[in-house]
Amino acid sequence: MTGPNFFQRWCGRSWLAMTYLFLYLPILVLIVFSFNSSRQDMVWSGFSTRWYAALSSDTEIIAGFFLSLKIAFMSACSSVILGSFAAFALNSYRRFSGRALFGGMVSAPLIMPEVIIGLSLLLMMVSMQKVFGFPERGMLTIWIGHTLLGMAYAAVVVQSRLQEMDKSIAEAAMDLGCRPHQVFFLVTLPNIAQALASAWLLTFTLSLDDVVLSAFLSGPGSSTMPIVIFSRARLGLDPRVNVVAALTIVVVASAVIAASFMMARSKRLRHGQISAAFTAI
Repeated sequence: MTGPNFFQRWCGRSWLAMTYLFLYLPILVLIVFSFNSSRQDMVWSGFSTRWYAALSSDTEIIAGFFLSLKIAFMSACSSVILGSFAAFALNSYRRFSGRALFGGMVSAPLIMPEVIIGLSLLLMMVSMQKVFGFPERGMLTIWIGHTLLGMAYAAVVVQSRLQEMDKSIAEAAMDLGCRPHQVFFLVTLPNIAQALASAWLLTFTLSLDDVVLSAFLSGPGSSTMPIVIFSRARLGLDPRVNVVAALTIVVVASAVIAASFMMARSKRLRHGQISAAFTAI
């Protein structure tokens, strides 16, 4: 028994290590070559931070980066709000007219190719602009497209948490005199806070690195960072693109790690409060 178990254990670990290596080695190489003094890709000629200094004068990338951050922040907030409303409707009201159609429409962006979504939104925006003169393609249209896609992901995350939540807690709060809005803010919201944070981070990341929808919905002077990077990559990679990618990886990874620690800490505190409450009883 020891032999097969030993083989299975080390085979599983080796497969896991190769998987992580396949996923993260290109990212590590990109970060390393952002410090390359040579302009040629994959030709190491010495350590240098010249491209980090050159990035400060690249107005196109800087403008695209801040535009991407603005759109990602707004898209994450609107996606979480709309997705939470959809999740509450699907979870709280099991039977209402058009529930199946509503659930299908909420989940449709998850399975529909982004090219189709982007093309349909582009045609709709162009038609609206011809009739009403609004909206102009740019930041607003990109935000609408990213919200449409992110709402579907947020609804799935929040709905899964609502389904796992013990409904007897909310019922007990109402039996003790809480009104529906008090139950939501004092009971439901704290219990789904981690799901809301996860949905926000997920939709923020999806919006920040989206290329397809942004390419269809962007206009003159509204190029996001992924579009700028993609356009430059077709002409040959610029070392400053490596710098942008490295900085983005560091910032996003730091934010995810910090959010994970905060969520774990809040979970421990909540479990401690529950244990203290049961002990007092």
